[in-house]
Amino acid sequence: MSYDPRAYPAARYTGEHGEISARYRAADTPPDFVATGAAPAAYHYLSTTLSTRGEYGLYRVDMGPESAGPSTHFHKAMSEAFFVLSGTIRLFDGERWVDARSGDHLYVPVGGLHAFRNESGEPASMLMLFAPGAPREEYFERMGGLAGLDDEERAAFLVKHDSFFV
Repeated sequence: MSYDPRAYPAARYTGEHGEISARYRAADTPPDFVATGAAPAAYHYLSTTLSTRGEYGLYRVDMGPESAGPSTHFHKAMSEAFFVLSGTIRLFDGERWVDARSGDHLYVPVGGLHAFRNESGEPASMLMLFAPGAPREEYFERMGGLAGLDDEERAAFLVKHDSFFV
């Protein structure tokens, strides 16, 4: 079956009257996970693969000044998109680094090389969208402990989380 960009996807809801199923999350909700150390960041799990039934995952990442990010990598099973909310975040699009600011967006298709970091010396915040959804929470929460794993354990963790570094 070929993709038609003008067509809507097939209906997946078969009811006639809709249902009460939306989820609201206030902006001042505390982060779900806070990474400390070399890459301080607060992660807000806005829409997880569990809550969207695998459609997508949406996360807000509040980065501290000089927060490290992942080196160049790609994903085999999901696309990723970045939307800068505030501050300046360096984004790598596979060819060049750009200083992305509030309102800037980067879409990375499946297999696309990318990376990000905050080198601005100021806090920055962005949204990260993964589609289809994947259980990224464990990835975020365990990234800081990868140095304590042996090479085989580290490689298995990265493959499990669809992260292939170059």
